[in-house]
Amino acid sequence: MPVSSPFDYDVAIVGAGPAGTACALALRQSGLRVALLDKAQFPRDKVCGDAIPGHAFKALRQLDPAFVEALWQLQPRDDVRDSRLVAPSGASLTLQWKLPSFNSPRETFDAALLELVRKNSTTEILENTGLKTLQIEPDHARLTTTDGREITAQLVIGCDGANSAVGRKLLPAPLDRAHHCAGVRAYYENVAGASSGTTEFFLSSDYLAGYVWLFPVGVGRYNVGLGMLSEVVAKHKVDLKEVMTKMLATHPELAGRFAEARQLGPIVGFGLPLGGGRTRPISGTRFILCGDAASLIDPLQGHGIDTAIQSGILAGAQAAACFAKQDFSAGFMQEYDAQVAHKIGRKLAKSYRLMRFLSNKAWLVDTAVRLARVPGLKPWVQRAIG
Repeated sequence: MPVSSPFDYDVAIVGAGPAGTACALALRQSGLRVALLDKAQFPRDKVCGDAIPGHAFKALRQLDPAFVEALWQLQPRDDVRDSRLVAPSGASLTLQWKLPSFNSPRETFDAALLELVRKNSTTEILENTGLKTLQIEPDHARLTTTDGREITAQLVIGCDGANSAVGRKLLPAPLDRAHHCAGVRAYYENVAGASSGTTEFFLSSDYLAGYVWLFPVGVGRYNVGLGMLSEVVAKHKVDLKEVMTKMLATHPELAGRFAEARQLGPIVGFGLPLGGGRTRPISGTRFILCGDAASLIDPLQGHGIDTAIQSGILAGAQAAACFAKQDFSAGFMQEYDAQVAHKIGRKLAKSYRLMRFLSNKAWLVDTAVRLARVPGLKPWVQRAIG
C-alpha cells in the first residue's frame, strides 16, 4: 500500500447498516483510510423483522468478543429462547434456539453498531450523505453525494441495502420476483397471549408462500409483519397491508389476540432480495456488494442481519488483500464472490430449494409438524428448517 495517495480515501463504504459497520470494524486495524457514508442520520428506523440471529453475534465475536458484550447491553431488546411455528392446520411446533440471540428494533441495534465503529476505529463517518453518482475510473472510484460533495477512493463497498444505489449503478438487474420477497410490518403493544422470549410464525393455506410473524422486541412491544414471495404478490395482486390486517383478525391462531392491542404507527412495507437463487456477480473492478445489496436474505426464515455482517467481514478481508497486492481487478474480486458462495451461499441455496418445495404443499408442512412430535424426529425437522 502506498504511503501517500492522491485520493480522499482508500475505501468508501456506502451504507452504515450491519454490513457496512461490520466491514468498517473488520478494517479497523488495516491502516487504510476508510469512509462510511449513509444517507440517514442515526439513530434511524429500518423496516425489518428486528430479529438478530445468533450467527450475527458469532461473526462479530470473531472480530472482538467485546463488540458482542456491548450489544448484549442494548435496551430495548428481548432475549429469544425459542420459536413457535403454527402450521396451516393449526398444529404448532416449538423449536429451541441453539445460539444466543435477541430481538431489538433496528433503530436501536444499527445505531449501536455504528457507535462501535465510532469508538473502535478511525473510520470517518459521513451521515446525511447519500450517493448521487458513481463512476469507476482506471485507478479510482469517483462518488458524488446528495449534498454536492465529490469523494474519491480506490475501492467502493456497497452495503446500502435492497435498493442499493451502488448495485443499480454498477450491476443493474431487473427485479426477479421469484427471488424476491415483499413484506410489511407494524409495532403493537398489549398483544394477548404473546410471550417474551418466543418468536411466532403463522402459516396459512391461503398464502403458504409467506407467513405472519410476531416478534417481541422488549418493553412490551411486538414487531408484527407479513412476508410473501413477490411473484405471488404480483400474480394475485395481493395488498399486503390489507391481507395482514385481515389475518390478524381472522386467522384461527391470531383472531382475538389483537382485540385489545394498540398499533404504534402505520403498517409500512419493504423488499427482501432473496439469496440462494440464480448466481450473479456481487463484485467487479474496484467494487464489492454486501448484505441485502448482494441478495443475501435467507429465503426460508427471511433474516439477513447475520449474512450482512458475515459478508461485510469477508469484504473487509478482500479489501485488505486488494491493497496488499495492489490488484482491484474484477478477476481478483472473484475471490470475494467465491468466499460468499462457499460460506453463505450454499446454506441460502438449500433454504431456497426447501422454500420453493414447500410453497404449495400445505399438507407437507402439516405433516412435518406432526412428525416433529414423534420422539427422535424433532431434531431432524429443526435441522431441515435451519
